[in-house]
Amino acid sequence: MRKNVFLISAAVAATFTFGASAQVKADAAIEYRHSVFEVIGWNFKPMAAMVKGEAPYDKEAFAKRAANVATMAPMALEGFAPGTEKGDKEKTQAKPAIWEKMDDFKGKMSKLAEESTKLAAISKTGTFDEIKKQFGATGAACKACHDDYKQK
Repeated sequence: MRKNVFLISAAVAATFTFGASAQVKADAAIEYRHSVFEVIGWNFKPMAAMVKGEAPYDKEAFAKRAANVATMAPMALEGFAPGTEKGDKEKTQAKPAIWEKMDDFKGKMSKLAEESTKLAAISKTGTFDEIKKQFGATGAACKACHDDYKQK
């Protein structure tokens, strides 16, 4: 009898532990992707100001920020693992459509990574007009996900 009570107690404890662990992992993934997007935004905004003429163009600073975005963009997808849609809804702006249309979402995330890599490359050697054009393509790739997969 004691052995059965122990086994049942252990099973119940394991269930709660694994359930809590899954929630912690989902919340950690949400925090991870927020951090990645925060870094992308931190670097994207000054580049946008330069492209719009709101800040002086600094080729070296622009190239550094473009390289940072190119590094971070492919990392974001990792934060959208299966099960992370069940995290704290107060902490996420991700729409359920991400997990319903994961192939499309992955394609758009890949496009962002591709365009940001092009931006990093052209920012080293291109003219300002070429950089502006590629910045626009990178911004459009970013916006494509926001339009379909981010809560307003």
